[in-house]
Amino acid sequence: MNNAKYNLSGVLSVCLLALITIVGCTDFEELNTPDNELIADNLESSQLGQAFAQSQFVGMYGNPGAAPGAFQLSQSLYSDIYAQYFATTATTFDSDQYVEIGRWTNGAWNYFYGSAAPQLEFVEDFTTEQGMEVENAVARVWRVQLYHRMTDYFGPIIYSEFGNGETSVAYDSQEEVYNNFFAVLDSAVTVLEANTGQNAFGNNDQVFEGSVDQWLTFANSLRLRLAMRVRYVSPDLAQTEAEKAVAAGVMQSNADNATLLTTPNSRNPYTTITDWGEFRMSSAMESTLEGYEDPRMGKYFSQAVDGDADGDGSPYEGMRNGLPVSQKDQSALNAAYSDMGVDWLNDSRGGTNPRIRIMSSAEAYFLRAEGALLGWAMNGSAQELYEQGIRMSLMERTDASSSAIDAYVAGNDTPISPDDVWDTPAMTDIPVAFDTGGSMERKLEQIITQKWLALYPNSKEAWAEFRRTGYPKLYPRINSLNPDIPVTGDFQRLTFVEDEYADNREAVMNAIELLGGEDENTIKLWWDAKPEN
Repeated sequence: MNNAKYNLSGVLSVCLLALITIVGCTDFEELNTPDNELIADNLESSQLGQAFAQSQFVGMYGNPGAAPGAFQLSQSLYSDIYAQYFATTATTFDSDQYVEIGRWTNGAWNYFYGSAAPQLEFVEDFTTEQGMEVENAVARVWRVQLYHRMTDYFGPIIYSEFGNGETSVAYDSQEEVYNNFFAVLDSAVTVLEANTGQNAFGNNDQVFEGSVDQWLTFANSLRLRLAMRVRYVSPDLAQTEAEKAVAAGVMQSNADNATLLTTPNSRNPYTTITDWGEFRMSSAMESTLEGYEDPRMGKYFSQAVDGDADGDGSPYEGMRNGLPVSQKDQSALNAAYSDMGVDWLNDSRGGTNPRIRIMSSAEAYFLRAEGALLGWAMNGSAQELYEQGIRMSLMERTDASSSAIDAYVAGNDTPISPDDVWDTPAMTDIPVAFDTGGSMERKLEQIITQKWLALYPNSKEAWAEFRRTGYPKLYPRINSLNPDIPVTGDFQRLTFVEDEYADNREAVMNAIELLGGEDENTIKLWWDAKPEN
C-alpha cells in the first residue's frame, strides 16, 4: 500500500499539478511554465500565491473543478441539515434521516486530503525553507481554519503525521489536535504582531488580499472560537485562551469579517446546487425567523412558489427534517416550501454569487457574550455583547434602519408554530430581548440561538455549536432510518471512510481506540462534554 495523498514525496507534484491544471476554481492567469520546470528552486512568489489561493478555495469546498459537488458531499448533505438550516426534498438523500452515506463521506475526506491539504502543506514547507515568515504565519492560521472543520466532523484525524512519507499514517486525537491549534496560533500571532502593516500573498490571498492586520484579527478571533469550543471539556484552558484572544484584539466591526472571494470561475457552491432543487428551508428556521419578525427572513430565503399555502399569513414556508421517502414528492415540496434567498440562486434567477462566509464580527460578539456569562474578562457584559452581536448581524445582512434594529433587539416576540401538516409546535419560548432575570442556561440558549441565525449558512460551525451546547432547541426528525439514533436523538459525528479502512487500516483501528473503541455516528467528540441537565 502506498498512501500517496499522505506522502510528502507526492505532495509537491500533486500541488504543482493542481497549479498547472486549475479548472473552474479561481480565475488566475494561466501558468506557462512546463510542469517539469516548475520546481521549488525557480518557483516565483506569484506562483506560491496561487498555491495558497488554491488551498483557500478547495480547502473550504473540495477539489478544483468539482466545487459544487464536493461542497454537497462535505456540507450540504450533512451539516446543512443537521444544523437544520434546510431539510431535503430529494427522495435519495437519506442523510436527513440520520443515515451516513459512505461514498459521500469518502469523497469529502479525499477531496480534502487529496487536494487542499497537500497544497497547504507545500505552501507551509516552501515558506519555511525560504525564510518567508509572514507568509508562513498566514498559512499556519489557515491551517487551523481548515483542520478544525475536519476534526469537528470526525474527531481524530490525520494531522501531525500528514506528509510523513510512511505507508501507515497515524491519526491524532482531537484533544491533541486542539492543543496544537492553540500552539500554532501562538507562534503565528507572534509573527503577525511583529509585522503589522505588511502584506502577504497580495491579491492571491482570497480572504484579506494579504492584509497582515486583518489576518491577525482573524487569528485572534479564531482562537476565541476554538477556546469556547473546549469550554465544557477543559474550562481552564478555554478561559485562558478566550481571554488571551480578546486582550489581543478580535473582530469588532463588519469590516473585520472573513469571507472568501467568489468570481465567475470560483463560484459560491450554493449558486449551483440551488438549481438542483434538493432542499428547502427548515421548520426550525421558519419558527424562529417568522416568530421574531426577523428582517433576515427575506434575505435568507425566497417566498414559496405556492405562496402562503398553510394560511399563516406568511409566504415563507419551512418543512420538517427527516421526511420519509413515502411522503416525498420533490416537485410538490419544492413548490410548497422556501428556497434560499435570491443572493444564493443562479445568475439567471437573480443571484449575486455572494462571498463565502468564514467568520464574522457577530460571531465574535456572541462568543464573548458566552464568556462574559461565565465571568470571564470579555470587555463587556453578556447582555451588551449579545445585543451588539445581533446588531452586527442585522447591519451586515439587511438594510434595516437603526431604529428597526433597536426594536428587534428589545423585542419580546417568541418563535411560533409553523402551523404545518405535522402540527409542529414553536421551536422554543425565548424572546430576542435578553432575559436579565433568566437562568444561565436560558441566557445561553438566547446567545446560541442568535448565533445560529447569524452564522447562516455556515452550517459546519452551527452544527458544532449545537452539539457543544444543545442549542438551539432543534426539532426531532419525522423519521430516522438509523437504528442507533431515534428521531429525538442526535447525529454526533461522521465515521472513518472506506478508503482509510482499505489503505490505512492499522492507523484507523488505533484512531477508533481514541474514540473509546467504536466508530459510530453516536460517539460524541472530545469537546462535546456538557453535563446532562
